[in-house]
Amino acid sequence: MIEPTWMLKDANEKPLPDSAKGLPRIVQHLLSTRGEWTEESLASFLDPRLKTLSDPFLMGEMQEAVARIFSAIDQGQTITLFGDYDVDGITSLTLMTKVVEAYGVTPNLMIPQRSKEGYGLSEKSVARCLSSYPETELVIAMDCGTSSVAEIEILRQQGIDVIVLDHHESNTGVRPNCNAIVNPKANFTPTAEGDFSYLCAAGVVFKVCHALLKTRFLESVKLKDLLDLVAIATVADIVPLLEENRVLVRHGLKALGDTTKAGLITLKEVAGVSDRPEASDIGYKIGPRINAAGRMDAPLESLEALMTQSAERAQYLVQRLNNYNQDRQSYEKEIFNQALAQVEEMQLDQQHCIIVAQEGWHPGVVGIVAARLMRRFFKPVFVVAIDENGDGKGSGRSINELSLVEAIEAGREYLTAGGGHHAAAGMALRQENIPAFRDAVNNYFEQETTAEERAPRFLIDADVDLEELTFEFMESYEKLKPFGMKNPQPIFMTRNVQNSRPPRELKNNHLKLTLAQSGVERDAIFFGGGALDLPPQPWDISYTVDKNEFRGRVTLQLTIQHVRAAQ
Repeated sequence: MIEPTWMLKDANEKPLPDSAKGLPRIVQHLLSTRGEWTEESLASFLDPRLKTLSDPFLMGEMQEAVARIFSAIDQGQTITLFGDYDVDGITSLTLMTKVVEAYGVTPNLMIPQRSKEGYGLSEKSVARCLSSYPETELVIAMDCGTSSVAEIEILRQQGIDVIVLDHHESNTGVRPNCNAIVNPKANFTPTAEGDFSYLCAAGVVFKVCHALLKTRFLESVKLKDLLDLVAIATVADIVPLLEENRVLVRHGLKALGDTTKAGLITLKEVAGVSDRPEASDIGYKIGPRINAAGRMDAPLESLEALMTQSAERAQYLVQRLNNYNQDRQSYEKEIFNQALAQVEEMQLDQQHCIIVAQEGWHPGVVGIVAARLMRRFFKPVFVVAIDENGDGKGSGRSINELSLVEAIEAGREYLTAGGGHHAAAGMALRQENIPAFRDAVNNYFEQETTAEERAPRFLIDADVDLEELTFEFMESYEKLKPFGMKNPQPIFMTRNVQNSRPPRELKNNHLKLTLAQSGVERDAIFFGGGALDLPPQPWDISYTVDKNEFRGRVTLQLTIQHVRAAQ
């Protein structure tokens, strides 16, 4: 493991409104380094309310989308809902299905098969859609479609109307020939007011559902009851937990805790999630199980798990999802070990960007393996799965501010496709082009980034003493949640601590610790810590902090990230 340099984030503290003055020092520090606040914006952040959600008709082409959907409903036309195979696509399908069915329409449901048809509206998935549902008169594409200009044209030539509800940027810059495209990132039609680019696809679909119900109210549909699905998608798709996303997730977590959906009740039970779920429960427990079916080419099982009202059927389906997740973990472990061996054999850890590739790797898990390698070596990583025809599908993850999008552009001539975000991206290329792509990307990082930018570093939000971590602190700290992209869970650092009791070893090399500083003790857990050679005490520790509820007893618990000899 590469040991990063610990660095306190730049303490660029900004003035806080008077209402913040009574908050604990640590909370004030976190707020002052995370934005500029007015009394109104701070109150909205600490207490996000559903009544602050904006009018859905402010979004571009919303009116056209709603009009075409109601036209289909009124004329008894056949609607096919098309969603992608990940959590965002599947929850979007579930949301729209529940609302459309409430208006008396039973839609066809279509999800592409990842390994055979690829992402979204592809030529192959459109062909299967036409073959399976030739009676279709309206396709509503969710979490895809913005760049599917040719594929949508195929549908239009068959006399089928298309609505796109998406959140991806356009790769073509050309508006698809559809009846409406509600996508705040496409900018084909500007929003009337505000910037909704932070929404995931399920957030966009929720806005459309809100617009439908605002136009024709239905007593039988409560939008609040659908927020659990929106929260799951928003957290799992790693979009910014700011603005309306923060409102949707804060209240969606409450809805998830109280959900009456048989599949979600069972998912919580199997995944070990309480009735007071956190965003991290979605990210690490619920989301991966829903995603796993799509990775294993069985996304319809995830969809049915979310849709079913049968507790018995939910038990069967969720166990299937759990099995898929275990299979995914097995594939991931095997590929990770093979990738590590390749890094060692080729000395790829000496390069600025690690690029590994092998035939037979499962393309559904390469992104997860890339993330693990990135955390291990503190370098940008691409992991490429090569099929029997020599075609490679890769996924990348990056550190610090190093941009994978710019790296992909540097090697664009060797790719058949590629794009994404600075921290996470995907690409496709021929096997024989991998060495040239590797050289181009590493040359980019050598020429266009500095040694300081590439250096492994671990950023810490605040240096605190254990005595500051009180229940009074936690009461205010909880108001900063939900944590996620653009509002990450803070990393704290405490210096000069010691074990006040012998560590207790748990399964999987986890350690249960009681740490002391100046006579103050706090419980801690160190996942995987038992497998490490820990330095002599006293220690400096970096960690996150949460409430831990066990058998009715509530305590504060530190989750250790790194340990070093006290400095």
